[in-house]
Order: sequence, then structure tokens, then C-alpha cells
Amino acid sequence: MPTVDISLLAVESMAAPATADICDANAAHVTSGDLRVLQQKFKIYGQRRAFSGPIVTVKVFEDNVLVRQLLESQGEGRVLVIDGNGSRRCALLGGNLGQVAQSMGWAGVVVNGCIRDVDEINNCDVGVRALGTNPLKSNKKGLGEKHVPVHIGGTLIHEGEWLYADSDGILVSKFELSVE
Repeated sequence: MPTVDISLLAVESMAAPATADICDANAAHVTSGDLRVLQQKFKIYGQRRAFSGPIVTVKVFEDNVLVRQLLESQGEGRVLVIDGNGSRRCALLGGNLGQVAQSMGWAGVVVNGCIRDVDEINNCDVGVRALGTNPLKSNKKGLGEKHVPVHIGGTLIHEGEWLYADSDGILVSKFELSVE
């Protein structure tokens, strides 16, 4: 009898609805602008290939102190959206913070910037999207802003909105959506 990897079943059972299905079922929200597609091209990392949840925002530049502060709080299935201004000069998330995100119950992290420790992040039960990788760590000055609107990939994102991510892309909605 074949064995079943229960950890894979757990990841699949927590998967978000497909972004294509969400778009099809909510065409009126796309037309009104209540449902937006992030145009930025993100690479996929982490064990959760699809994830969704309410958004928490942080705006930083080459400094991840505020990122750590937020990830060390209870995630409760939320998604941290990090606006790193698209900088590719250092990483804003690494393996240690990936483990923190997993242990604190975050569904995912979207980084408008780079990550590092890809193999470690890929072992974490969390969804991660980033522009790419860079082995250089960030500054530790604590500069930036938490819980503010951020502008990523042509899309203005507010804290409390909903994010849906899968292999097709990333959606941002003003409210939680269904595919019914």
C-alpha cells in the first residue's frame, strides 16, 4: 500500500482558491478595481505554492528590523507585504525569518525586493514571493513604516485588504472573495 505524506496533504488543504477562478468568479470586482492583479513579476519560494489572507504592510529600504518585528507577532493566517522599493542590493528576508513566519502562523510573505537562504525558505511551510535573491543581509537600523499603504507593481495596497497568490500570479482585493 502506498504511503501518503500527511505534511503535503496539510499544505494542499490550506491552499487558496486558484487566482484564475477568483478572477472568473469576480469579474465585476476586476472591472470596478476592487480586485487587482499585481503586475510585478515575483518568483515563487516556500512550501506553500498557493496562499491567501488579510494583508499587513511594511515599507522599508534595505533594512529588515521592522520586518522581523511584524513576523514575530502572531500571523493568524495573514500575509505580510513588504515594500522594499524593489531594491535588489540586499535581502529583506532569510531562512531565520522564514522559520519565524512559519512558527508564528503567517500564511505568506510578499517581498518587493530580495530574499536569501533560499533552500531554508523552501523548507518552510509558508508562501513566499520575491523579486529574486541576494546573499547580502540588510541593514539593521529600524528605519521604515509599518501599517501604511504601499505601492507595488503598479498597485496601491492597503493593510486589511486580501491577497491571493498561486503559480499564475498575485491578486489584491479590497475584501475577502469567494469563487462561488
